[in-house]
Amino acid sequence: MLFFNLYFAKVAATKWVYPFVVWNGYVYVVSEEYVTEVDSKIGEVTMYSDMEQYPGNFSNVYKKGTKYYSIKGINTEESIAIHDINGKYKKADRGEEYTFGATTEEVSFGISDEKYNYLLGSAIILAILFLF
Repeated sequence: MLFFNLYFAKVAATKWVYPFVVWNGYVYVVSEEYVTEVDSKIGEVTMYSDMEQYPGNFSNVYKKGTKYYSIKGINTEESIAIHDINGKYKKADRGEEYTFGATTEEVSFGISDEKYNYLLGSAIILAILFLF
């Protein structure tokens, strides 16, 4: 019975690997590093969710209205600063292009939820068979 439930259960957990913000069409991975010299405001979070993706300046960790700043001496194509709730500025490093919206089935892994669930179920089956 447990096997049946594991295989057919819809995965409800988030698929985020790291905290991020989206700005100017790119994912910026938020680090634990703080910066002290910020320059000008360049944007803000327009949508927050820890469960789904959205277009625009989206974040999986920061609430709507959180401000983005350029960092003095660093090109925004490399890093930006995020005004954290503690009043400090966290550094976020540019990662991959944010492609949400390219297809209706695209998710954080670039595969549909159905295919993700199928692959997860297959992995569970193989793990169980391997154990026995």
